[in-house]
Amino acid sequence: MVDPRSRLLLVTRNFPPLWGGMERLNFHMAIELGRRNTLHLVGPAGASVTAPAGMRVREAPLRPLWRFLVVACWAACAEASRWRPQLVLAGSGLTAPLVWLAARLSGARAGAYLHGLDVAVKHPLYRALWLPALRHMDVVVANSHATARLAEAAGIPSQRLRVVHPGVEIPAFDASARGRFRKAHGLSGQARVLLSVGRLTQRKGLQEFVREVLPAVIAAEPAAVLVVVGDAPADSLYARAQSREDIDAEARSVGLADKVLFLGKRFSSELDDAYFGADVHVFPVREVNGDPEGFGMVAVEAAAHGLWTVAYATGGVSDAVGPGCSGDLVPPGDGQAFAAAVVRALRRQPDPANLREFARRFAWEQFGQTLAQALWPQRFGNG
Repeated sequence: MVDPRSRLLLVTRNFPPLWGGMERLNFHMAIELGRRNTLHLVGPAGASVTAPAGMRVREAPLRPLWRFLVVACWAACAEASRWRPQLVLAGSGLTAPLVWLAARLSGARAGAYLHGLDVAVKHPLYRALWLPALRHMDVVVANSHATARLAEAAGIPSQRLRVVHPGVEIPAFDASARGRFRKAHGLSGQARVLLSVGRLTQRKGLQEFVREVLPAVIAAEPAAVLVVVGDAPADSLYARAQSREDIDAEARSVGLADKVLFLGKRFSSELDDAYFGADVHVFPVREVNGDPEGFGMVAVEAAAHGLWTVAYATGGVSDAVGPGCSGDLVPPGDGQAFAAAVVRALRRQPDPANLREFARRFAWEQFGQTLAQALWPQRFGNG
């Protein structure tokens, strides 16, 4: 039985209203852990608007970063000292020092959920101040086995490490979404849509995809078009941007300027329509030193919509794609193999029901249960 007196303080900068992948994860983390505990939140300005009803929220200004860290540290320490939680949890490595201090002041256990980049950043100040805080956490949860290996390499004791994959919503199938999406963006019913979803960073590899993979796909499937959902990051910890202009220039250089369509950021039902309206999800993540792909949440989101993924087998992507179940993993940097896998997927038309079944392993309810087991094994260890 869940102890109703358990108290958890979540401290994170990644929370709505930003609504990127890390923000969605922290939002659902708050919901799922809030079902099992009394949860208070320290988050960015605007967090109280989208936080679960009845949850106590203390806000800090999102920008500049130093101001968020100072105000959030004060708020976390004050809340922890007043409320005496059993656990103070960092929603990413960015807030680890704040969490460690708040936990020590209040006698609570300290924990952190790591996403990959937050343990791999090469900045000397970050490594001097943030990594020691992570090494002294009572429990550290990694979003993938690749992130766990990075954490061990950074000196985090393996006995304190757990792996809990991010979750996903399983949307109801919408038969009208495909036509609605294509009509909205001027795509014919015969177009073969390759969908890319995510922030435009060097790690995501879209510029290289357009140069090394897209021409071969178009040669085999002339009706193919690349649709890009996402934009350059504005608040990323350390990721380097790959601008729309750079990708456009690459498309022009290979004579495919009319084969790339940028939609910018899309959320909620518009993002659902993009997944339902596409034919294959492409995820050409590159291995970039100091900027790892921690998991690959969009690959699971694609599967939840019945969409096949083709990806390079790098970082945590291998945890997010089930070869032969939800997608194809090809050797990193092998553009020919990537193009061949995309063409096969376009011609084979995988069964959406099988992909959705794969995605159910990552449902948010399962995420919440597994995360609770990782944070409190003595209470939730038997499920």
